Amino acid sequence: MNNILITICARGGSKGIHKKNIKTVGEHPLIYYSIKIAQRFLENKKGTLVLSTDDDEIKEVGEKYGLFNDYKRPLQLATDTAGKVDAIRDILLYEENRTGVKFDLILDLDVTSPLRTLEDLEEAFQLLRADTNALNLFSVSPANRNPYFNMVEKKGKYFGKVKDDFKILSRQKAPEVYDMNASFYYYTRAFFEENYDSVFTDRSLIYEVPHICFDLDENIDFEFMNYLFNENKLEFNIT
Repeated sequence: MNNILITICARGGSKGIHKKNIKTVGEHPLIYYSIKIAQRFLENKKGTLVLSTDDDEIKEVGEKYGLFNDYKRPLQLATDTAGKVDAIRDILLYEENRTGVKFDLILDLDVTSPLRTLEDLEEAFQLLRADTNALNLFSVSPANRNPYFNMVEKKGKYFGKVKDDFKILSRQKAPEVYDMNASFYYYTRAFFEENYDSVFTDRSLIYEVPHICFDLDENIDFEFMNYLFNENKLEFNIT
């Protein structure tokens, strides 16, 4: 895996939180943290960092922190219903056509989940390299609820356990499950050559983040993140 493409995808439209990708967290716009950790990751590797956005203001903020590229995400890939994998595939092909370089590995850093360290990225990188059959890897955290034990869904008129075919009566005996924390995703070139449209394959790996890590969907998430920054509650470096 010699050539790495790092993608930062940040579309302009956000119905939940206005301009959340450039909303200030701590002392910087949210996108700053993804740009800086990507730049550090590439210090001793051969690779390229690119931004996928449809929004000129996000592009300007990216340039302020050293992220320059002329790609603009097509409008059909910047909607609420557009798939993230399709957006990554589009900028991958664009960058390869522009440069003539074939990328062996793609690392996508999600702007809205910045609590990742350089060590996380390096360890996950080595995990994927060690398994030549794996197609991709994504970051996870331990789940607070387990579909084999204490999660329910609607079944007709009533409700029942999600995994009701499994007669598991205690949390300790339930299979381990994880929450995807949306922080980072590695993809091999084979992942895109085989035309997957989702991160879920029969050859996917996970990296369990060993510290707090969550994505920002609601205003309360931003308030909690600002608390962690402003009160120096983070015991690790995310830039």
